[in-house]
Amino acid sequence: MALLIHCLFRALSWLPLPVLHALGWVIGWLSFGLSSRYRRRLFAHAAQAGYPRRLALATVGESGKLVAELPRLWLGRPVRVAWAGAEHIDATLAQNAGVLFLTPHLGCFEITAQAYAQRFGATHPMTVLFRPARKPWLRDLVAGARQRPGLFAAPTTLAGVKQLIKALKAGQAVGLLPDQVPPEGQGVWAPFFGRDAYTMTLSARLAQAGRVQILLSWGERLRWGRGYRVHVRPFDTLNGGPLSTDADEAARQINRAMEALVRECPAQYLWSYDRYKQPHRSAPPSP
Repeated sequence: MALLIHCLFRALSWLPLPVLHALGWVIGWLSFGLSSRYRRRLFAHAAQAGYPRRLALATVGESGKLVAELPRLWLGRPVRVAWAGAEHIDATLAQNAGVLFLTPHLGCFEITAQAYAQRFGATHPMTVLFRPARKPWLRDLVAGARQRPGLFAAPTTLAGVKQLIKALKAGQAVGLLPDQVPPEGQGVWAPFFGRDAYTMTLSARLAQAGRVQILLSWGERLRWGRGYRVHVRPFDTLNGGPLSTDADEAARQINRAMEALVRECPAQYLWSYDRYKQPHRSAPPSP
């Protein structure tokens, strides 16, 4: 199975990005048609944020593209990437401080780390946090694909967190998705688009690991497979000040920042992600 999947990914990685995105569009709509649970979650989460069904439907094809583009991003030739806000990275790195990149499930979040590593990784490598796949054959493929010059992967374990802190203290970059639901006991409840969501406290803990600057980033998927545009925003500017040292307030600030990024391109947000999942024995506060 591992060999078969690897061969399939290798074959798909040679396809042009427009072809993969067209294939992904089909995959997205097939998933939409075959899963009632997928449809309910998609519409409910988009409506929670105040978006109509037509906007939710626009995300179906984008979600499929997210899957279909992975072989090219993991195993294929580099793709075309433009930047919007790279000067914020230059200014932050010039301070010799650690850089914490926070990225929501928006657009192509794989490309943000890859693009950074290609442009800045030679002098300031990045370590990204990822959740290892449950299937052994997929775990090896993902781990190998995400390790590249200037880019390292850290698992969602205590050892992985120590690896992130070590990187930040060394003046390097760290990237993670703060809108990912954390395990029980590793988060607090904070509003996300008007509804309490279990939110990781790891982002705030990393921000306090020495001299650390927070940047927000997301990878816009350009139309017709023309590549990507990586957007970078200073957290302090968007937030109106630095991150709070209080865990609950910091979670609220980060969720508001993620909402602001999603509002920039809601059609590419992964609304079907189970953001409001309730970890075992972690009940949300009463209204």
